[in-house]
Amino acid sequence: MKFQLLLTAAAVIASTTSMANEFVNKPSSLDIPIATLKQAGFSADGLKRIDAFFASEIEKKRVPGGVVGIVRDGKLVYLKAHGTQNPETQDPMKVDTIFALASMTKPMVSVGALTLTQQAKLPLFSKISDYYPDVANMKVAIKKADGLVEYENVKNPMTVQDLMRHTSGLTYGGRPDTSSPAASLYPSGNDAANMNGTLDFMSKITKLPLVYQPGTIFEYSLSHEVLGAVVEKVSGKSLDAYLRESIWAPLKMNDTGFHVAANKKPRLARPFKLNPLNNSPQNILPVDKDVSFECGGGCSLGTVPDYLKFGQMLVNGGEFNGQRILSPATVKLMTNDHLNKNIINRVANVEPHREGYGFGLGVAVRTAPGLAAVPGNVGEYSWNGAYGTGFFADPQAKLVVVFGTAAPGDLRKYYREQIQNLVYGAMTR
Repeated sequence: MKFQLLLTAAAVIASTTSMANEFVNKPSSLDIPIATLKQAGFSADGLKRIDAFFASEIEKKRVPGGVVGIVRDGKLVYLKAHGTQNPETQDPMKVDTIFALASMTKPMVSVGALTLTQQAKLPLFSKISDYYPDVANMKVAIKKADGLVEYENVKNPMTVQDLMRHTSGLTYGGRPDTSSPAASLYPSGNDAANMNGTLDFMSKITKLPLVYQPGTIFEYSLSHEVLGAVVEKVSGKSLDAYLRESIWAPLKMNDTGFHVAANKKPRLARPFKLNPLNNSPQNILPVDKDVSFECGGGCSLGTVPDYLKFGQMLVNGGEFNGQRILSPATVKLMTNDHLNKNIINRVANVEPHREGYGFGLGVAVRTAPGLAAVPGNVGEYSWNGAYGTGFFADPQAKLVVVFGTAAPGDLRKYYREQIQNLVYGAMTR
């Protein structure tokens, strides 16, 4: 009888431990244990503020819905879906809703490239012209005092490191902070995604002048589109195939890729047809049609649970659930600042709340306490997506956060800042 009572008590304790966190709706495919709030150092009242924030935004019809995932100390703290994934059909948002990741593709492509680097197949200082010779013919457009444009030879060749840290001399078309006379010649991210494959993209890009000398200025750009093309050349595989082999399949990121199977398309997150801030038409390109160019800068799609695995792999030093993607030394190299004192740092021009950040290999890196508009620790790294998704990891706090919304307008920048405020604001240690 006593033995039976002990077994019953043990079962109750186990059940209480696993079910004590009301803020988790965990899919069976997510191989991360659930934490109690006390274990994780979060308050219930703090996490309820995330619920209240989305309830308010949804009621005001500013966003259809969202998903937020938080992992701390390797355990799941919060994973909830809010609102709808399709405002036309009112299908409820689910934790495994598929989002267009936009620039959150860039960290994954950087990791893919670094898997080649640690195999001695892609040195960081190797010249891009070694893989695509036409890059050697690109010159730098310079506007002279009399208003005329001259074209300088490149002083230092564009390297793989330049692509990863956005110091390549490339840009995105339509960026307001680029003063170069060549900036208007460049395609936007959406225009690039519409191109007819890698060779079409590289043929058009290499005919343009650079906006700056490589290695001199952080300029957010089409660098990762070119990096993806380099990964394809070195690996001999399509970008989707190589990332699936080297990252997505080992980590069981089964809903991540550049293409969405027909049976998964009902799970895609869709935005309001009109931007709630100004009533202008809005859409999300990779949701509306399958891409013909697997662009490394912004064409992948995936779920919050999948990206949590990716983020936890990085915080773990390159390994997740027995699958090693990168070595600890390679992760350390990736997530340290690569903008040396001779490079003009314009990271805060892209993300205004990121004063005090540098840039590593595919991720922004916090280099100073204070300065930024959001809480966090030195060493935190992150990047966001133009369609309303975001990711940050704080190794000092052992924290990984991923969120998804379908908000391709300026509201996406508001959500990036507020999610970080809400998460850190809910922590008790």
